[in-house]
Amino acid sequence: MTKQLVLIGGGHAHMVTLANLHTFIEKGHGVTVIQPSEYHYYSGMGPGMLGGTYHPDEIRFATRRLVEAKGGRFILGKAYRIDPHKQRILLEETEEGTEKEIPYDVLSCNAGSFVPRTMVQGQSGNLFTAKPIENLLVAKERIINLSATKKITIAIVGSGPSAIEIAGNIHQLCRKQGGEMPRIQLFGGKKFMSGRPARVSCLVRKILGEKGIEIIEAGHVREIDNNKFFLENGRSYSADIIFLAVGVKPSQLFARSGLPIGPDGGLLVDGFLRSRRYNNIFGGGDCIYFEPEPLDKVGVYAVRQNSVLYRNLLACLAGKEPEKFSPGGKYLLIYNLGDEEGVLSKGFVTFSGKLAFRVKDYIDRRFIRSFQN
Repeated sequence: MTKQLVLIGGGHAHMVTLANLHTFIEKGHGVTVIQPSEYHYYSGMGPGMLGGTYHPDEIRFATRRLVEAKGGRFILGKAYRIDPHKQRILLEETEEGTEKEIPYDVLSCNAGSFVPRTMVQGQSGNLFTAKPIENLLVAKERIINLSATKKITIAIVGSGPSAIEIAGNIHQLCRKQGGEMPRIQLFGGKKFMSGRPARVSCLVRKILGEKGIEIIEAGHVREIDNNKFFLENGRSYSADIIFLAVGVKPSQLFARSGLPIGPDGGLLVDGFLRSRRYNNIFGGGDCIYFEPEPLDKVGVYAVRQNSVLYRNLLACLAGKEPEKFSPGGKYLLIYNLGDEEGVLSKGFVTFSGKLAFRVKDYIDRRFIRSFQN
C-alpha cells in the first residue's frame, strides 16, 4: 500500500534523505517536501557570503529542483501546525492552487530555528537577524549603499559564533569595497563569548581587535527601538545598521501543535530521533531537543543525524525497528572571522590565522558540493 512521507524543511539533517528520495519512490511511497523557499542555504557559509567570499549559488541547495527531479512533490510554503491525530499538516503559506492541509503517514521535521526578536520594539528597515541566511544578502547591499555615502556605525548584538563571524565579515566586505571603514561595535553582554574555552575567546578577541572592531561588555541589550538600543544598565547607543545575533531557538511549530517539547521548545525526541509520543514523527537539526543528552545548536549534529534519520524513515514506512542515534564525541569548531582568518578548536588543539580559515573553507566547499552534485 502506498504511504505518504512528508518532510518539513530541506535542511542539513535531511540532506541524505533528499539525495536518496528515489529509494522511497521506488518502494511505492509518495514524498512531499514543504519549505518556505525553493533553496536551502548552508548556514556555515552565510557570514562568508556576507563578506563576499562566496556567491549565493555556492552556498545553497536547489531543494525544489532536486525533489521534483527525483519524482517527489515540492510545496512552497510554511508548516503552521501539525495535527498528530488526523495526521495532517496545516500550511501557513502555499502556492496558488495548493491544498491547505497535507496528509502524512510518516513525518520528518527539519524546521530549523530562528533568532528571537523579543527585545525589538517598533520597525526598522536597517535591523537584520542572523537567520534566515537570505537576510544577509539584503544586509550586504544595505551596508554597501549606506557606507558609500557616509561613515556609518554597525552594531552586532551578541557574542556567540554568529555574532563574531558577522562582525569579521562585515570588516572584510567594507575593506574590499574601499572608502571609509564603518565603525563596527559588538555588544557581547557581560562576558565576551561566555561558555567558550578561554583560549578560543582570547584568539577571537585578538583578531577582531586588530580589525578595529570594538567589543563592548557593559551589559546585555534590553531593548531595540528603531536605530537606538538600550542596555540593562541604562546606557544607550545608536547605529545605522543593527544585526541581532543573540542565539537561536527552535521553530515554534511544535509548541503550537501541542506536541511534546523540550525546555527550549524543540520537538522532544528519543534516542531514535523519534517523537516521545508519536512513533511516526521524527526530527533532526536545530528544531529538536534530544532527550538522552541536550545537544549544542551546531550544524555538526544535524550532519551526523543524516544517515540515521534516512534509515529510520525507511524503517518506519516498512514497519521495521529503527536504529539509535549516537551524537559522537568532540567536534571540530572553526570560526570564519573574515579576511581569510579563522580560529580552529578541537579538544586540546586550538590555533588561529590563515590556515584555520583554509581548513574551514575546504571542509565547507567539499560538503556542499557533495550534495549540490
